[in-house]
Amino acid sequence: MAIRGTRPPAPHLSRLLVLGLAVVLVLAAPPARAASISLLRDPDIENGLAMMAFPILRAAGLSSRRTQLLVVDDQRMNAFVLDNRAIFVNAGLVQKVTRPEMLQAVLAHEAAHIANGHISRRMSNLDSAGTAAGLGTLLALIAAAAGAGEAAGGIAMGTTSSAFRSFLAHTRAEESAADRSAASYLRWAGIDVGGLVDLHRAFEGQELISVSRQDPYTQSHPLSADRIRAAERLAAAQPEVPATRDDTAYWFARTRGKLSAFTRAPAWTLRRAPAEPHADVRHMREAVAHHRNHDRVRALASIDAALSLRPDDPFYYELKGQILLEHRQVSAAVAAYERAVELAPDNALILAAHGRALLAAGRPGDALAALEKSRSRDFRNAMVMHDLSRAYAQSDQLGMAALLTAERYALQGRMPDAGINARRAMGLLPRGSGPWQRAQDVVIAVERQDKKKRKKK
Repeated sequence: MAIRGTRPPAPHLSRLLVLGLAVVLVLAAPPARAASISLLRDPDIENGLAMMAFPILRAAGLSSRRTQLLVVDDQRMNAFVLDNRAIFVNAGLVQKVTRPEMLQAVLAHEAAHIANGHISRRMSNLDSAGTAAGLGTLLALIAAAAGAGEAAGGIAMGTTSSAFRSFLAHTRAEESAADRSAASYLRWAGIDVGGLVDLHRAFEGQELISVSRQDPYTQSHPLSADRIRAAERLAAAQPEVPATRDDTAYWFARTRGKLSAFTRAPAWTLRRAPAEPHADVRHMREAVAHHRNHDRVRALASIDAALSLRPDDPFYYELKGQILLEHRQVSAAVAAYERAVELAPDNALILAAHGRALLAAGRPGDALAALEKSRSRDFRNAMVMHDLSRAYAQSDQLGMAALLTAERYALQGRMPDAGINARRAMGLLPRGSGPWQRAQDVVIAVERQDKKKRKKK
């Protein structure tokens, strides 16, 4: 189906996704300011983080294929883990650290919380933790969204910000243990442990200001002068301070460059891009800025310049596909995405973008194949569920379209809407089939929530 309109839609981060979990996930906010987490999903940014995290995860004994690196749309400095499958890093932290070793120290510290069993112990203790009532369902949802269960969309709940902060708040003993483990991972990976010291110093003095003005990181990761001195001793024990590796510097620049290009004003990017030492990253940043200024010709010229330097880069082809698609050049966009899929056939976000372009090209059958493949690899992407429901509807599979809509609403916490669509799906799908059972899961979840609400009254 061709996209109608004369003006390109507002450009956005390639896979900008508001993941409405129907839970309060703003760490330092009082209940009145409660909001849901928003994730900035972009294959290039997530790949850059993964490249920087790879040696650290290997040192921690964690699978780099099973541990996602996800960026939270929040300009405050923070990072956290909710389960054993993902490390969440705020966009503000990525932008504000001054060298790659600081960001790698963050990743090492959060990996240590996973490897040391801090999160697993909390999950096992949730049933007896009165202050975290209901968080078991929250974590079940997030675990399912990471790909742990087919009925992920059938679980949603609400909780209080104090309960969530209670779950995230690490003890000083855990923080010390995580720092020691992080230092060992960094040493093993040949990364300067001094990045851990610089990270702590960036938060020094936060405990002296009011809670409402503190960075969330200091509330969930207690900091003290003793802890900074301990980190300095850990850094001093490193026999030789390694220089920043060229590939690490490159991925650090590329990750921050892509993130800033989509989140800062285009004029800001165009002023600073010429100082970028990596030529392809400079062209990529300029391509994004021109695209956001609705200058298709310059945007395509810039991304083509980046591709001339890295002709087999799937993420630059993905960006080219986005530029073309958002400027209504649908056939050319499909071709760009096809090349990206050829180069990265298992990347869930690239597959999702390809499916979206195929939908725009009026090829719902082909779109279904790409989108289902994407969904099987990454259940966190609610946008894929939206596109899948459209693809099923356009393929006259109305029961599946209703099911995907129901699961998406449930994932976003819109339980009444989820129930309506799930019951519709049950009426259209073969009784007892796998999809019918998924719809039933949503209905059961809705009924349970309604029952809890009635009991409270």
